[in-house]
Amino acid sequence: MNRGKHHLMGHGEHGVTMLEVLITIVILAFGLLGVAGLQSRLQLAEIEAYQRAQAVVLLQEMVDRLNANRKNSIAYAGTTAGTGSNGDLVQDCTGKTGADLDLCEWHNALLGASEETSGGAQIGAMIGARGCITNPTVTAVLPRDFLVAVVWQGVTPTLAPASTTCGQGAYGDEATRRAVVARVTIGCLQNDAATGLCVTP
Repeated sequence: MNRGKHHLMGHGEHGVTMLEVLITIVILAFGLLGVAGLQSRLQLAEIEAYQRAQAVVLLQEMVDRLNANRKNSIAYAGTTAGTGSNGDLVQDCTGKTGADLDLCEWHNALLGASEETSGGAQIGAMIGARGCITNPTVTAVLPRDFLVAVVWQGVTPTLAPASTTCGQGAYGDEATRRAVVARVTIGCLQNDAATGLCVTP
């Protein structure tokens, strides 16, 4: 009699153990799905961060070039470079000097010419990278203000940047347009004592 009771209890315990194992597997499966989703979101965030870092480097490069060529800074105004300009082709910068050389090299950098695939496609910049330089005050007299912007297409929609119109409407959904912007002011370093006009920009 006792042996029969023990035998029945053993079957019940096996059933409970199997149910516990199944519940554990279901919980583990949901946990793994959550980890997979988190991993994919982390990869998207990594792509966004990489593109933003590239954009900041390209923005700073043009700000430095603009500051280095202060006397001829007005030659940079009204520029659009990178994707959507010059047929999206890398330019030959040989023989160019001053602002023309700066803008040519910036255009090529925005197209990603610094890195290529084995097939020759440029991959060294952001998706749809484009740069714009505007002179909002529309004046050739000092001080001059310039707005340098680098825009690109983000991976996921967020909020359309209001700081610049560069690349507006070029990426379909405005919420995928990303932008980094810098304002550059070229002041007068020395005025003529008699006339008060700027001598050295």
